[in-house]
Amino acid sequence: MNRRTLLSHASLAAGATVLATSAVRAQESPRKIKMGFVGCGGRGGFVAEIFKEDGGYEFAAAADYFEDRVKGFGEKFGVPADKRFTGLDGFRKVLASGIDAVAIHTPAYFHPAQCEEAIAAGKHVFVAKPVAVDVPGSLTVGELGRKATAQKLVMLVDFQSRGNAVFQEALSRVKRGAMGELTYGECIYEFGTLPAQVAEEKTAEDRLKNWVQHKSLSGDICVEQNIHSLDITAWAFGPPVRATGFGSRRVKTGPGDTCDHYNVLFEYANGGSVSFMSRQYNAWGAPGLVIKNRHFGTKGALETDFGGLVNLRAEDAKNVFRGKTDGLYKEGSVQQVRIFRENITGGKFDNATVPNAVETNLLCLFARFAAEQKRTVTWDELLKDTRRAEPDLSGLKA
Repeated sequence: MNRRTLLSHASLAAGATVLATSAVRAQESPRKIKMGFVGCGGRGGFVAEIFKEDGGYEFAAAADYFEDRVKGFGEKFGVPADKRFTGLDGFRKVLASGIDAVAIHTPAYFHPAQCEEAIAAGKHVFVAKPVAVDVPGSLTVGELGRKATAQKLVMLVDFQSRGNAVFQEALSRVKRGAMGELTYGECIYEFGTLPAQVAEEKTAEDRLKNWVQHKSLSGDICVEQNIHSLDITAWAFGPPVRATGFGSRRVKTGPGDTCDHYNVLFEYANGGSVSFMSRQYNAWGAPGLVIKNRHFGTKGALETDFGGLVNLRAEDAKNVFRGKTDGLYKEGSVQQVRIFRENITGGKFDNATVPNAVETNLLCLFARFAAEQKRTVTWDELLKDTRRAEPDLSGLKA
């Protein structure tokens, strides 16, 4: 069972009531939003189910590099055969097909360029995390959020925790000072080995199928997977000023160049610090999945699990909060799909998820940057890093 399957099975029941209510409201809308879907793999198909259950969307077009994927997706969701596109340029055909909005679930490397073309084409954008695999791409997405607002378009980044009411309440209290001054934290993401889709890469298409195994396409484990735990740290603490870190590939085998562990210390302007720890290989009976944050302040403490308990303890009793997020993997996206629809139909274009997602993305890249440099690095150095990911796309069809 892979990471996404494990999380989705744990969350199916919890989102049912929300889905039912959301679907009723969607049916009251005068017109369904014509959606195009770019990326028809595991996550794309999972979120498409949520769009379908919401009831406020029409499946108007779809694209995936691989023909079998877009064909299966189109047959399942009723996308007309002449609105199913393949190849690297398939997403452009989706944008030109008369849609109102597009959902992007391609490898993260493609997100900035695809979002940019979608905004330029006047389409609302629903995009998966992470928003980019390098600093220039992250900053581009931040600028696109501002452009979308100016053009009266909705741009939403699908972060499950950010779309969850329990996390929102706990972190809003933290931001209002419930914990006093934040002093120390632990950010942990542990998981087993993600198997390659193709065991032995022989073609460019094999590399694309194995995109999550390649830093240039996925950003590495600290960006593509660990972003869920690092998002809570970014939400609570904001950007750090320095980081010292280490990461390497010692246990994982098979294709690709992603690391299998990271250890990074983030330092903050107020003297606080957060230690980030990541492991992605099968660890001889250790828990298969741990996504946990423990943050402490001068007047309280916050402990969170991704799909579990969110517990805010505080010196002042009125700041204490406790909730559960057992259905987070699905329920968070259910909320985001609903918000996306309501923002489009209600003409709300603040696009607040974009700067939050960019800040978290940069924190993930900061961890990787510190490990690559093998020295203490600063946040300002990161923001000046103009290197762009350059995956090998030779041999792929347009």
